[in-house]
Amino acid sequence: MNQLDQLKQYTTVVADTGNFRQLAAFAPRDATTNPSLILKAVQQPDYAHVLTDTVAAHRGKPLAEIVDQVLVHFGLKILEVVPGRVSTEVDARLSFDTAASIARAKHLIDLYEGFGIPRERVLIKIAATWEGIQAARALQREGIHCNLTLLFSFCQAVACGDAEVTLISPFVGRIYDWYKKTAGAKWDEAANAGVNDPGVKSVTQIYAYYKKFDIGTEVMGASFRNVGQIVALAGCDLLTISPELLAQLQASEAPIERRLDPEGSKAQCQHAETYGEAAFRYALNEDAMATEKLAEGIRAFAVDAAKLDAMIEAMK
Repeated sequence: MNQLDQLKQYTTVVADTGNFRQLAAFAPRDATTNPSLILKAVQQPDYAHVLTDTVAAHRGKPLAEIVDQVLVHFGLKILEVVPGRVSTEVDARLSFDTAASIARAKHLIDLYEGFGIPRERVLIKIAATWEGIQAARALQREGIHCNLTLLFSFCQAVACGDAEVTLISPFVGRIYDWYKKTAGAKWDEAANAGVNDPGVKSVTQIYAYYKKFDIGTEVMGASFRNVGQIVALAGCDLLTISPELLAQLQASEAPIERRLDPEGSKAQCQHAETYGEAAFRYALNEDAMATEKLAEGIRAFAVDAAKLDAMIEAMK
């Protein structure tokens, strides 16, 4: 049995891509997208028509409306292949505006429902800023399921659990990147691999906390740099994986063991935490890695969102 099939015994596998033609080969349950993945997809010949056709059909409408239509049309294509859910992201430039994030999320859901897609099959991705988490809290109360992304710290995870969001996406690879870059020449790859990988350790801590305190929010490890990080998180609720790493898992038959499990987590010694706004902001500020990677991630997604805007403007 290949590693991908082994992993599916313990974890729900999600494809992290906008390239919907690649999905069937890996049979993931869900799929995730983000502004960078959509931008990358529309620049490829196989997917460019989604952009051109959508812009042509909505020419003359406001830019934000056309952008949302493009995102939703990619989501619709993905949902033709996966049996579960698609994650569609709210504009990263709204990451510090609760009301605007709520409005944009509702518009995306309205578009999906207009195409006959029930909201249960859509996860609205929002950056795990304080404002983003409060937007998700309000959306969840209206039955709109949220995926809190750009999550790097324990305080972000605790606040998301308190907000009863459907799912969080802790970024394994970007945490690893920060620690490796910070260590420089002192970095020991072997000593920081597998269960000792700083990104793996972060997700493991969050998973254990959620299970110990019966928090219903799903944990979906994201942003992987290598198969070793994925294997070390076997048993996590979900893992969202790029097509390149899915192919590597599919090509190997090396054994995979379950690393995370609810019962083992419940036995761990952890104390319940809670964060109001001031405590959240201070805890995040005290975590240099999380502060830097959250800001960097929002900036990067905003740049790619602006590039997509420019492409659409040129076609209008």
